[in-house]
Amino acid sequence: MDGGRNGKARSAKQGVINWPGTLLAGRPKTRADLRYQLRSRTAHELWLVIVDASASTRRHRALTDAKGLLAQLFDDAYRQRARLALLMASGQSPKWQVQGLKAAKGLAGWLAQLGAGGGTPLLAALTEAGHWLGVRRKRYPSEQQRLLVITDGRLKDIAGLRPLECPGLLVDIERGPIRLGRAEALAVGLQLDYRHIDKL
Repeated sequence: MDGGRNGKARSAKQGVINWPGTLLAGRPKTRADLRYQLRSRTAHELWLVIVDASASTRRHRALTDAKGLLAQLFDDAYRQRARLALLMASGQSPKWQVQGLKAAKGLAGWLAQLGAGGGTPLLAALTEAGHWLGVRRKRYPSEQQRLLVITDGRLKDIAGLRPLECPGLLVDIERGPIRLGRAEALAVGLQLDYRHIDKL
């Protein structure tokens, strides 16, 4: 994604495609829109991923398809040596799975066990993530932070929502014949790019 706290993002001209970087910059329409993995980096990247695993994401294979997206993301993070923070919004309160560690192949085991259930503490997760990012930004001022939120947007109220001051993407996983379409409004409130998972 261009812009952000560290100015225009650098990208290689050829090599392995950096899919998270490409998608965070918007849906690619031509080959020129593709981002490629850099062989050397001057600053570490942190990918903060917030996963909505509430009961509603069980419908119409929404979470199942999201797990496929996460598997690709974890693999890309591992290959690119990015640091990863993973926050799950499910049940009564959000739970950290990883906080700023180098991506490891062990995440495949966690992903295989991931199931949906309980409430949607997504707003609490966003608030907690915002505080955590602020602290980390002071500790690692040159780190390039990126945010990915995966949700079906089925929240009763998004009043008081604040952007996390981090560029990123919200992936809408809502499925089914009747869609509330709240994820797009959530993306607008968070000042994130929006994509439905079917169009990624």
